[in-house]
Amino acid sequence: MSAIMITLLTILVGLGMLATLATLFMGMLGMARGSEDLRRSNTLMRWRVTIQGVTLVLFALLLFLMRG
Repeated sequence: MSAIMITLLTILVGLGMLATLATLFMGMLGMARGSEDLRRSNTLMRWRVTIQGVTLVLFALLLFLMRG
């Protein structure tokens, strides 16, 4: 059971990192354009922080499971 949890958490952490990176780039591109979509870019940056936080919690849980 522990091996399955470790594998699942590893996959989720990887997906979280990719989602964080994608959201970061989308937000940065919107800000770099300087268009009227500054509100959208700000929303994307908030989502990035949220996704990054969830990914860090999953990573900490993964480290805790691997330690024990």
